[in-house]
Amino acid sequence: MPIRLVLKVDVDTDRGTREGVPNLIADCAAVKAPACFLFSLGPDQTGRAITRVFRPGFFQKVSRTSVVQIYGVRTLLNGTLLPAPHIGRRNTAVIRSVRDAGHEVGIHCHNHYRWQDYLDRMPLAEIRGEFVAAREEFKRIFGTEARTAGAPGWQSNAKSREVYDEAGLLYASDTRGGGPFFPRIGGRVFKTVEIPSTLPTFDELMGRPEYPDEQIVAHYLNLMRAATDRVHVFTLHAEIEGMGRRGLFQELLAACAQAGVEFVRMEDYARQLLTNRAAIPVRDQIMTEIDGRSGVVAAQAA
Repeated sequence: MPIRLVLKVDVDTDRGTREGVPNLIADCAAVKAPACFLFSLGPDQTGRAITRVFRPGFFQKVSRTSVVQIYGVRTLLNGTLLPAPHIGRRNTAVIRSVRDAGHEVGIHCHNHYRWQDYLDRMPLAEIRGEFVAAREEFKRIFGTEARTAGAPGWQSNAKSREVYDEAGLLYASDTRGGGPFFPRIGGRVFKTVEIPSTLPTFDELMGRPEYPDEQIVAHYLNLMRAATDRVHVFTLHAEIEGMGRRGLFQELLAACAQAGVEFVRMEDYARQLLTNRAAIPVRDQIMTEIDGRSGVVAAQAA
């Protein structure tokens, strides 16, 4: 059975949208790979994420992933010493070019910093307001409602799931690990099917002695070859794979093409799953730590 792979692109920042997205469009075109681009559509307040210094493992991650080099000083000051640029309004043409190139488009968030760092502290009305603002900006840009979303930092809870259901999404991708499922939180089952990211991200491997750059591509291929019975979902970032580590990502794409990897459009995967909703399991959604990432992320219980 061939390896099947979905590419899911999280676009977090103004610079990542302006510079990283066009690079990724070109790199995907080189191997004829479709991707699902999820956009941050409101203010870029990346600089305020400095509050994450209090999370376990944050300094270790920063030291090995060269955050300043990848994101740039300007981006790391957005929303603090510098004004927060509005990503959607400043980059409308670039965002539309993704759809025009044949890729799937969806929502990452309105304000990335607020969702990733404060979701659990926000009441339902505030979360709804964040997502409605993203939906409105998406509709302004594309003229249609978004059909998918994937949360910043894999931060998800019962309130955000309720908001997703209200939006009538086809599917969501908010969690890490395992196969597709319907999330259950506090005994409530939500109706938007969840398609998790199954592979580690570049920034979870970069700079670790056990994963030198020259072995990362082989590591990904080995992970996928070990489970050809599933569709793998790889989350990449416009700021990392599209900018700071673009060369390494190009190597991964080329190796996948050479290995005969079948690149799957995520929307098609979701529609195929939903032809038999009864076969999709219900799983408890939990928050847990994962290797290489600071803080906790949403996942399905074992």
